Amino acid sequence: MWIRHAVRLLPTLLIVMGTVYALATPRQFTAAPLFAAAPLIAAPFFSFTGTLLTGLAATITMAGLHVEDSSQDEAHAYTEEFTILTVSVLALAINRMIRRGGEQLASARQVAEAVQSAVLPPPPERLGGLLVAARYEAAASEALIGGDFFAVQNTRHGVRVVLGDVRGKGVGAVGTVAVAVGAFREAAEREQRLEAVGDCLDGALTREAVRRGGQDAEELFATAVLAEIPHDDTTVRLVNRGHPAPLLLRPGHPPRPLTPERPALPLGMEALGGDPVRAREYPLPAGATLLLFTDGLTEARNARGAFYDPVAALTGRRGTDPAALLDWVVTDVTRHTRGGIGDDMALLALTATPDPEHGAADRVPRNPTA
Repeated sequence: MWIRHAVRLLPTLLIVMGTVYALATPRQFTAAPLFAAAPLIAAPFFSFTGTLLTGLAATITMAGLHVEDSSQDEAHAYTEEFTILTVSVLALAINRMIRRGGEQLASARQVAEAVQSAVLPPPPERLGGLLVAARYEAAASEALIGGDFFAVQNTRHGVRVVLGDVRGKGVGAVGTVAVAVGAFREAAEREQRLEAVGDCLDGALTREAVRRGGQDAEELFATAVLAEIPHDDTTVRLVNRGHPAPLLLRPGHPPRPLTPERPALPLGMEALGGDPVRAREYPLPAGATLLLFTDGLTEARNARGAFYDPVAALTGRRGTDPAALLDWVVTDVTRHTRGGIGDDMALLALTATPDPEHGAADRVPRNPTA
């Protein structure tokens, strides 16, 4: 940030330096390059008016120096002033193009955010005895929505969750996300076993790839983690389909990556075969938090190329508020990368409440007709 502020001061500094240089050196030495550089540097950082004023200040100062040394009627004086004036006009054109591009980028981001809100609505803050929080952080370098997705649903089997990442960005990725989230919401209610929910998503993405045809038929897939927290229980069941392992955060314990016993293929790759996927069960006592995330978190790099390590970052951190936890993680990743997140990241945190009756009104009966 301080670099940006320093650069904004540079045009003024160049004009001052040019003035000092012109007054301190013989007439055969020219300060015109310093004056010409001022509006060019102002163009990407200043407004149109600011760039215009910088160009006028540089041109007028150069003309004033020629008057001061009585060279205003000489050929080199006209050449220098015309050069600075021409560069100033060019700087205004550059400024206008940059501003127009910035407006288009802002518009694209607004559209992407609207699409994201429609496809990925935020989950309830309290659900089935859990505190829930979610975040979607877009990459600093992208105007298009990415393929990260999440969904949380209260069912008669418990609270079921999916968080994943489909291949690609833009409209194609949004379409795939819509297919995956829609398949999850239907299967989460219908299927008895969590593994079957994953199979339904797998089949939905496979059919979508066939429908699209071409190269998409070979490259449409998604990594994902599915979780199930049964009602009135202190466990969580996980199915991992080629996705980064979630973290189990418990007060007084180091963060624990919930790594599957065997790696499984991503969703949409059922044609490649592989061993049957089995859910694995872990303890989720009161006060514990399940943190799920996409690879945008673990692949965030700092200036030295070091990846962000959520286990190390969260070691020793206290607190059971999932929203505060995600806010802290986003801030810490931004600090690690100095604001240059290279890929979208989705974060989802679910905290088991200490009160077993908390959220009882939100629970769905095991018998839907009851």
